[in-house]
Amino acid sequence: MGYFASLYASELPHRAVAVYMYLKDRADKDGKCYPAINTIAAELKLSRSTVKRAIGDLVKSGWIRKEQRWRENGGKSSCMYYVR
Repeated sequence: MGYFASLYASELPHRAVAVYMYLKDRADKDGKCYPAINTIAAELKLSRSTVKRAIGDLVKSGWIRKEQRWRENGGKSSCMYYVR
């Protein structure tokens, strides 16, 4: 099988598999990307809640790491995702 063989063999829900593949596709060579939840939801045609649950599933299972990013004025920005 290909690159995603272990992902397919995992017991992750299909929403998490779709979000992982989206993040992996947008990650740089170091595995980092920072799309907004709204962007992921719109491009995958999923709800914001579904994307949030999928990201939670991926973090809990160790497929990604999530880190909050901050703007210079102290406001929140989109999260940085580290894809393994």
